Amino acid sequence: MNQQNPLFKVTFFQAGKQYEVFVRELVSSNLFGFIEIGDFVWDTHTSIVVDPSHEKLKDEFTGVERTYLPMHSILRIDQVAQQGTAKIVDLGDKITHFPGPIYTPKK
Repeated sequence: MNQQNPLFKVTFFQAGKQYEVFVRELVSSNLFGFIEIGDFVWDTHTSIVVDPSHEKLKDEFTGVERTYLPMHSILRIDQVAQQGTAKIVDLGDKITHFPGPIYTPKK
């Protein structure tokens, strides 16, 4: 595994869909309750078969240098040796969103 330039697979959910992206940068954000990810790594598609969910995901993050994910939307973060295919999976009604913020400040 390359410790100088690690690769992370980040799995999170948003709007009833599970996203799986590969990034080189992952840090705890200065924004409380958020994880900051950046330096997206996309598959170069050396094969003839193209995954439409990968293309949709790539289009959604075109021009995005970094994004901030709420901690409670992250399902899993893995440091991986090899890149896989980024994808979006429609979860339908298989997942229930957490109803409110994790942290509520006291008055």
